[in-house]
Amino acid sequence: MTPSGYRRLILTRHAKSAWDDPTLEDFDRPLNDRGRRSAQELGDFMASRGYEPEEVICSPARRTRETWERVAGAPLEVRPILRFEDKLFHARPQDMLDILKSATEPTVMMIGHNPGIAEFAASLPARVPLDPEFRKFPTAATLVVDFQIDDWKDVRPGDGSVMDFVRLDGR
Repeated sequence: MTPSGYRRLILTRHAKSAWDDPTLEDFDRPLNDRGRRSAQELGDFMASRGYEPEEVICSPARRTRETWERVAGAPLEVRPILRFEDKLFHARPQDMLDILKSATEPTVMMIGHNPGIAEFAASLPARVPLDPEFRKFPTAATLVVDFQIDDWKDVRPGDGSVMDFVRLDGR
């Protein structure tokens, strides 16, 4: 939970997806074994740090839905509002910002895709994490960034404070 006057974004790229079935459309690709493990680890990490989303805005693609299902399987105390947003599938950074501005809860998790999510993540904080992989935003990468605002409509790029950055698929 975030204190009054703050908003927290947990921005996650979906975990590693499978490429072994060439007949599947990109939208329908599931997670592979490593991705399923990473998504579960992400849920455990979030629970251990108290990162409890009150609202989840997720791309409807199979791999993003499966990422959320694995994260939600961790011992999170809050059961968030869950919204699937068609525009998050391969969204541009501006689209992601517009979607974020429609959020209603103080702590929001967005689950999306590259290449847009990497650029969006880099635009949010005043100072980006020093991690050399941050700008690539690999699969299962998660940025936790706080904003000193009362409403998501007021969020602006460059005004966030990084609270955490973790990447679990980059092994």
